[in-house]
Amino acid sequence: MKRLSLLAATAAFLLASPALAESPFWPVQPKNGPVAAELRGAWKSRGYGWIVQFGPDGPQLFHTAGGACYPDPRREPDPDGVLALWRAEGPGVISLTGDPVGTRYQFDRLPNLPTDCISAGGWTPDRIVAFAADTFAELYPRSAERKLDWPARKAKALTQVGPNATDDQLWLAMAGLLSGLDDPHVELHGMVQGARRDFEPGESPTLMRVRAADPSGDERAWLQAYREGILTGLLQGKGRQAANNRIFWGRVDDVGYLNVLTMGAFARNAAPDDPRPLDAALDEALSAFVGARAVVVDVSNNRGGYDVISRRIAARFTAQPRVAYAKVPVGAKAPPQVIKVEPSGAVGFTGPVYVVTSDITVSAGETFALMMKALPNVTLVGGTTRGAFSDQLPKPLPNGWTLALPAELYRTADGRDLEGRGLAPTVPMAVFPDSDLMGGHAKALSSLFATIREGAAAGATR
Repeated sequence: MKRLSLLAATAAFLLASPALAESPFWPVQPKNGPVAAELRGAWKSRGYGWIVQFGPDGPQLFHTAGGACYPDPRREPDPDGVLALWRAEGPGVISLTGDPVGTRYQFDRLPNLPTDCISAGGWTPDRIVAFAADTFAELYPRSAERKLDWPARKAKALTQVGPNATDDQLWLAMAGLLSGLDDPHVELHGMVQGARRDFEPGESPTLMRVRAADPSGDERAWLQAYREGILTGLLQGKGRQAANNRIFWGRVDDVGYLNVLTMGAFARNAAPDDPRPLDAALDEALSAFVGARAVVVDVSNNRGGYDVISRRIAARFTAQPRVAYAKVPVGAKAPPQVIKVEPSGAVGFTGPVYVVTSDITVSAGETFALMMKALPNVTLVGGTTRGAFSDQLPKPLPNGWTLALPAELYRTADGRDLEGRGLAPTVPMAVFPDSDLMGGHAKALSSLFATIREGAAAGATR
């Protein structure tokens, strides 16, 4: 007898059962009031390496790994926006979140705040290296499968620093610790001898080729060619730009085209995750797609953003709820948070949809592709995505530098972990061919349009 994965079993239950009302979330600190009495005290997260101490006046966040602990050096009491709402999950267990439809973080009550969290001094360079290594050992996804021996990396890095190491020596040790990760969600930033330094491994191979081919070493000429290829070439001069130039759309005869460059920042005078400018652009575009043979949604150059935005776009392409995936924190006994795509109720399109991806498609662009893959009217076309699904977890260090890493696993309905692997298309297509980096994208999309019209594209039902 075939066994269902935990996610598949959960999905089957959710879709076959009447809707169950969830317990509501409550404000951690009602406006102009004290923190809820039930929360006061210390709590440790399952995964993520957080401890939070709730007093009457608000929370204080701490970072912990390998038994070490220090207070978050940022000024805001809730710098990552995860401590606004709470819900009891059982004796001594709560969930905290910044948004009921966003990620929920489970915490267990501690008898008291650990002593190491109270002592703020003594953060020498060697201790910072050790803390970073322990953080990755505890939280980094699929370390064993990636053959990442964090104890060995830690030992090697510690040979390069001592308690009195210079910032230059510390930077070299930290960069060595993180070398070879090829992960766009790993970052290290800091000031060294008065100059900012940045370590950001994991660049898309396509973007590396773009920069290598440009004498100026950047993407400006390529991005201009990409834009013109869409608006002037593919959409025959009838394309539209909307939502702070983050969205291109148009219709060529019986095929609609929607290109989303980022999952957020759709207006300069609004919060980056404000969906209202997006909604207005989608209303206009999808109204124009009524009666189309098919719609192509292009996220081949999507640089990520917010999963709640990804879900909002995906909701325009389904007529019923669909379970898309689940996410769990690394190294924690926590139930998977199942993510569903719900119909938006606004103007949408539920005919054949082709989602175009590439190795540039990353983060919230990838979760969008994963959501769309769950819809029976959708076919994924293009290249395998970058493989960085997890939310990026900031770890500001005690010396003022900032470290970041992924700390979650995203699992498909059949239980596969996608972190570090990426989401493969159903129909492979060279979106940014080496032989034509400047014009290949528009030509590939034109070919896809022609194939759709000929009826020879792979069926949208699977």
